[in-house]
Amino acid sequence: MPYALQAPVHSDLTIKKSRFIGCVEAVPDRAAALARVAALRAEHPGATHVCWALMAGGQSAANDDGEPGGTAGRPMLEVLRHQDLEGVLATVVRYYGGTPLGAGGLVRAYTDSVAQALLRAVKVPVIRLTTLRCVLPYALEGWLRRELGAHDAQLLEALHGEGVTVTLQLPEAHAAALVARINDAGQGKVVWPDEADKG
Repeated sequence: MPYALQAPVHSDLTIKKSRFIGCVEAVPDRAAALARVAALRAEHPGATHVCWALMAGGQSAANDDGEPGGTAGRPMLEVLRHQDLEGVLATVVRYYGGTPLGAGGLVRAYTDSVAQALLRAVKVPVIRLTTLRCVLPYALEGWLRRELGAHDAQLLEALHGEGVTVTLQLPEAHAAALVARINDAGQGKVVWPDEADKG
């Protein structure tokens, strides 16, 4: 199960006079991640590098920001992946201290910056939601409203026409059970306009 972060977490390491300021925080998408990285560059104009890694499904990415290829962003991304995190941005602001760390030293520094920050993290499960829509007889509307709580479902809309068209939102994991309950109660009278939503 993927996890998100309840609140941003930080680290501050000094390795051979270089300072590494790490942060891991929740972001909704790549655009928000890039805006956050731009804000960090503005906050730290004297920093040598602002490296980052984004774990966000198909938008995942990593950036070494001038460090030798593969020594910063990619190792940071691996830390996020091993923690089963989703929708999170890891950033490390580096102030160069004058002593080269070498490729291995850089990988360790960037990995440690993210890992140290995550030691303080409160992880919360990511619950993926799905939307269901169906048309049911008026007689079932009250029953359905009472049934929603058992499935952690929320009624988004109820339109009254020839029947009641309801739009529900609930955790994906509960959808099949609720569809089965509605179909049982409806005894063939429930219509699912979006066949893709039915299962």
